[in-house]
Amino acid sequence: MRTIRNECLDQLLVVSRRHLEAILVEYLRHYNEMRPHRGLQLTQPISCRATASDSGVITRRDVLGGIIHEYDRAAA
Repeated sequence: MRTIRNECLDQLLVVSRRHLEAILVEYLRHYNEMRPHRGLQLTQPISCRATASDSGVITRRDVLGGIIHEYDRAAA
């Protein structure tokens, strides 16, 4: 609860229950698939990415209107 509040809910104005549910779904996807976790040696609980290479262009994807950024290295 503390992480989602600090990283997400304290930064956004929630206008309805439907809006809150959409925010939570997107944040949970980010939290489980993209965010590194210290207890897992900086890996993700649900790994959906292939092994990253050392070459290629780095791309950024904004999550939740830009309050969170996800970075990926494009295939070379």
